[in-house]
Amino acid sequence: MSKFFNRQRALRWLREGVMLLVIGAAIVWGVDQYRQPALPDTFSGVVLPTIDGQTVDLAALSERRPLLVYVWATWCNVCRYTSPSVNKLAEQGGNVMSIAMRSGDDSRLAQWMHKKQLTMPVINDPRGELTQRWQVSVTPTLVVIDKGKPVSATTGWTSYWGMKLRLWWAGITA
Repeated sequence: MSKFFNRQRALRWLREGVMLLVIGAAIVWGVDQYRQPALPDTFSGVVLPTIDGQTVDLAALSERRPLLVYVWATWCNVCRYTSPSVNKLAEQGGNVMSIAMRSGDDSRLAQWMHKKQLTMPVINDPRGELTQRWQVSVTPTLVVIDKGKPVSATTGWTSYWGMKLRLWWAGITA
């Protein structure tokens, strides 16, 4: 047997790696539970204006397939890594609505989005009133709504595939 490869050592490393993953997952889950927003039980009747002058009904958008609601801000450092993935999902036909929290007036937000080449639909919450009502205190926050009801929420960075997986999971568990 090689001096560098020892079966017992490899098994110990594997066991420790699995334990670290379990501990990490438990910490991430705990932080998510602590930062969980106080969303309404239903989004029925929640009609909001977008920066391009349209109005959207979050419950109606989530009737046929789960809706990803992405709460972000122009000043959020983590959002600069998450926003391109949300934008890509929206461009590929994903059911996405974003809410810009405390990011200036509509024209300033539209200019910022143009500069960053973001085309995802966006609702502006310039004073943070909507997000405060939902007790969203962390950006980014991702909420999945299915048939008008919130089914999951997570905070912090999430990958493109993590978002797709959440939407898929909500669709099959409905």
